[in-house]
Amino acid sequence: MEHYLDNAATTKVCNEAAQAALDAMTSIYGNPGSTHTLGRAARALMDSSRKKVSCALGCSPSELVFTSCGSESDNWAIISGAESMRRKGKHIISSETEHDAVRKSLDELESRGFEVTRLKPDTTGAVSVEALRNALRPDTVLVSLMMVNNETGSVTDIAAVAEVISEASSIALLHTDAVQAFMKVPFKASTLGADMISISGHKIHAPKGIGALYIRKGLRIKPYITGGGQEEGRRAGTEPVPQVAAFAAACEAAAKDAAAVLRMTSFRSEIIERLSASVPGLSINGGGAPHILSISVPGMRSEVLMNFLEARQIYVSKSSACKRGGRSHVLEAMGIDPKRIDGAIRIGLSRYTTEDDIFALCNGITDAWSTLAHS
Repeated sequence: MEHYLDNAATTKVCNEAAQAALDAMTSIYGNPGSTHTLGRAARALMDSSRKKVSCALGCSPSELVFTSCGSESDNWAIISGAESMRRKGKHIISSETEHDAVRKSLDELESRGFEVTRLKPDTTGAVSVEALRNALRPDTVLVSLMMVNNETGSVTDIAAVAEVISEASSIALLHTDAVQAFMKVPFKASTLGADMISISGHKIHAPKGIGALYIRKGLRIKPYITGGGQEEGRRAGTEPVPQVAAFAAACEAAAKDAAAVLRMTSFRSEIIERLSASVPGLSINGGGAPHILSISVPGMRSEVLMNFLEARQIYVSKSSACKRGGRSHVLEAMGIDPKRIDGAIRIGLSRYTTEDDIFALCNGITDAWSTLAHS
């Protein structure tokens, strides 16, 4: 029996999203830009889907622009956001624990003459508001901080970050990568205080290839992809109606399962409790979000443990799936011992995770430690 526990990397597509995509591909397949009947039907589906996703995010439909993924949303927000403020300053604040979509966007901006301050996380893996307050300068034009870390689940208080920026009367735009937070950690774009928010469909049981960027009403940033006038001229390219419809269906399905976050929180606590009792010296690497847990098993390397678990059809990961090898820069930034980093695995839960999955995982890790750690 398969036990999929790598949901921070991606989630399986839920039935509701799959059906919505199929319907759009086979029945409502017109180009939303066409003026005939099939085109108008596709436009209506785009409009209704946008309303559903914006409702889940807590914003106006006009503030939501669909993208191909969270990485595109991050790239667009950071690069175009910073460039829109270039005449006012060239200082940017971010952190050492961001996703590579953010890190590499910042590298690009540095090559264009911007200065980037990368804040260190605290012992939990989050970025403190005090660290941000101390880093703010009159020429700071952009702050980009992840809401939920994709490797550890550490939660940074973005609402408090927004408050600090406001209290300092800073001109800085605030962007947050909320890909791992969306539909897991409660927030509303309308009250969060961020100017731009990145989200992605495949983390909430929609297909890969669809994301969105919230752009606060009144904020104008240059399109990242140019061409046609789609998305009100903000993002060119024929709209991917099936993916958008699936994204909306996944949002609705997640909203209906109100107890899912409580189940994930309970499962996360159960894993910690059971493994702490059966694996002496087990380490918990930061955390806070209900669906992500990073642990290190003493005396074991990540790859060995993952292979042992995979032989039992238990699937976890080492760190971000985007890294494809290499030591975790997130855990390094947290100051964790290298041996502990080399033994770290990431467990990702979802609303489809079951008690059987948790039982298999805990037994598998305990058996691996008993049979391999001392060999």
